[in-house]
Parts: sequence; structure tokens; C-alpha cells
Amino acid sequence: MQVATMPSEGQILVNIEDMSKLKDIKRAISMLKGVGKITAPRRKRYSSYERSLRDLDEGRVYEAKDVDDLFKQCLG
Repeated sequence: MQVATMPSEGQILVNIEDMSKLKDIKRAISMLKGVGKITAPRRKRYSSYERSLRDLDEGRVYEAKDVDDLFKQCLG
């Protein structure tokens, strides 16, 4: 006869829609018995070059004929 044993450690994944509540949720979970360490993945920080490539891909690029045209577009 085999007896199944409970693992000594486990993980639970919680998806949070409103990241402004992360601190409160972490505090509430840490109050539970048996909870050890709580970690949240960090967002990847993009370099200015990577951000500019994303701007290109997502169409956030504006063209101007010259500096005067650029100022007209920016200032209305």
C-alpha cells in the first residue's frame, strides 16, 4: 500500500487586474498561516532604443517636412 505525502512547499499563482491593489493583496496573503515568501514579478524595463522600436511597430510616429511643420503639429 502506498501513502501519498503532501509536498513540503507549494506555490499559488494569483492574477491581479488592478495593480494598485498589489500591496494590500500581498499584506492580506502574508497574514495567512504557513505563508513564507511573497514575490511579484518585476516589469521588464525597456531601453530607449527598445521603446523607440515599439513606437515604430505601434504607429506612434509622426512625420514633418521641416522644423516649422513640426512646431505647427506640436502646438496646433
